Amino acid sequence: MISRRTFVGTVSISLLAAPAGARAQPARKVYRIGILSVGATTSDLVGPEPRHSTLGAFLRGLRELGYVYGEHFVTEPRGAESGPDRYPDLAAELVRLQVDVIVASGPALPALKQATSTVPIVMGGGEDPVAQGLAQSLGRPGGNFTGLSNQAFDTAAKRLELLKELVPAATLVAVLWEPTSRRNWLAAEAAARERGWKLLSVEVRDAGELEAAFKKAAGARTGALLVFAGGLLYARTRRIAELAARNRLPAMYAFRPQIEAGGLIGYGADIDDIWRRAAVFVDKILKGAKPADLPVEQPTKFELLINLKAAKSIGLTIPPSVLARADRVIE
Repeated sequence: MISRRTFVGTVSISLLAAPAGARAQPARKVYRIGILSVGATTSDLVGPEPRHSTLGAFLRGLRELGYVYGEHFVTEPRGAESGPDRYPDLAAELVRLQVDVIVASGPALPALKQATSTVPIVMGGGEDPVAQGLAQSLGRPGGNFTGLSNQAFDTAAKRLELLKELVPAATLVAVLWEPTSRRNWLAAEAAARERGWKLLSVEVRDAGELEAAFKKAAGARTGALLVFAGGLLYARTRRIAELAARNRLPAMYAFRPQIEAGGLIGYGADIDDIWRRAAVFVDKILKGAKPADLPVEQPTKFELLINLKAAKSIGLTIPPSVLARADRVIE
């Protein structure tokens, strides 16, 4: 018969000898991913199924890599729909939260550069990371920024060509731009000069100048509008689309959300695909890679989008040659 003292001693030794795997495991780290979006309210960005399609594409990319929301990561989203004045405060707020990585849209990236040199930043479509001082080179960024560019400058001439094909009778095209889009304007100006086309520069520095900008375009009898939207104008896409319709100006944009918000036609990088691919960068960083060593990638998918409802509202018939090339048509 085993005595009580012997039994207790045996159990104690067995517990001490138990393998480490049988003991309580430390809780798994749940990563916090900061999100800074320029074209949405924070309420549209919350949770595992956000209303904002671009962030939804990013979360889909993480799911494809095996990440489960709430188990492996959560998001700390911040939306700056009101415009660029909010970028510095929101960037500083995310840095104070000590998130593991931040994913951000192009116009908000300079504010993040000012806010931190240590938190990894994944670009969800930087316009020109090298020129903006966010990366030393695309092949070796060298700092805390990496991700994807959107090649906005490279597509400026293509957008202008499509707009002229859409409205061949337009002898003067207005170009709506803001200070952060200056390089876009210069690219369009160079392309127009080379082709012998005339442009009217309409720069907007404040949201209150939009009405006057369209009066200027109408007064000059422009036949079409090319929109280069940074943070200020992108946040007011719906208003711009309304003013374009009111003035019966066929307007060309860059990204899908602008067409979904009522814009007529858009050509540019597939921004949802860019954010889906941004998940790969986040995965590598969470596994220990340094942004400095991850080459910046360029977009591989471009799309032509047409909003037939917007065309109908201004009495415009889309040429069959343009319609046939559309990747997506909104009825």
